[in-house]
Amino acid sequence: MKHNALTRRIAASPLAPFATFPTRLAAAARHNAKAVRQTTSWLVRSREHVHYTYDLEPLNLEHLAWFVSTATGCRVDAARGYLAEVREDAQLRQVLGAGLARSSRSATTDPVIRYGRRIGWYAFVRALRPQFVVETGTNRGMGSAVIAAAMLRNGCGRLATVDIDDRSGELILPPYDSVVEHVVGDSLEFLAGPVARRQPIDLLFVDTGWTPEHERAELAAATPLLAPGAVVLATKSYCWTELAGWAEAQQREFLHFNEKPRDHWYRGVGIGASFPALVRA
Repeated sequence: MKHNALTRRIAASPLAPFATFPTRLAAAARHNAKAVRQTTSWLVRSREHVHYTYDLEPLNLEHLAWFVSTATGCRVDAARGYLAEVREDAQLRQVLGAGLARSSRSATTDPVIRYGRRIGWYAFVRALRPQFVVETGTNRGMGSAVIAAAMLRNGCGRLATVDIDDRSGELILPPYDSVVEHVVGDSLEFLAGPVARRQPIDLLFVDTGWTPEHERAELAAATPLLAPGAVVLATKSYCWTELAGWAEAQQREFLHFNEKPRDHWYRGVGIGASFPALVRA
């Protein structure tokens, strides 16, 4: 944009806010028009009213690959491969799609399988090859099935997952249920019980999403159960500081990946990761 002497004088004068108002208004109008189009499309096409599903923007997928690579130590091209692998897994999509169609909540569910940040969970499991994974917050079980699919591809590992909702876990279906133990109950009682304490936890997913205080309590309960070198992932680090604070207290690293949903009005959440401290010069 070329600036002549007049525009420079106006920009430096008290008139500047008035002169730039039309430009600012146009920029805000374009943003709001896009949001209205996305919201209207979602209201017409989608049936979801909670736990929105979506794909990620292409550039966001690249950022996710680097995030996984940094937190796990795997090569970034391997991380890209894992992200592509789960998106191209026809069996997983078929099983989850059939599960959604049979669900008692199908009237408020979209029949299209969209993983969002969960493909990152898959990549973590593929890269780390954990023997024992614990997930707090099963919900419907889509994330659990994604984790299980990675374990089956690895040829090793078991998942223990807990949720207080007795409807949870409906998408943990064959063949993925073969490596999953689903428990209905309180997550803190679960972490204090025999299932979670069966062996050291190599990878922990904290996804109950109740309150910051509850997440802090879960992290405290899980701390003595973690294997050396364990990785901890949490969903709510975009709005809570619990995982970051815990990581600092434990002298660990912390990173957050911010989701960018594709063609959706929802801003997304993300993945917080705490992993063993890097050697710093």
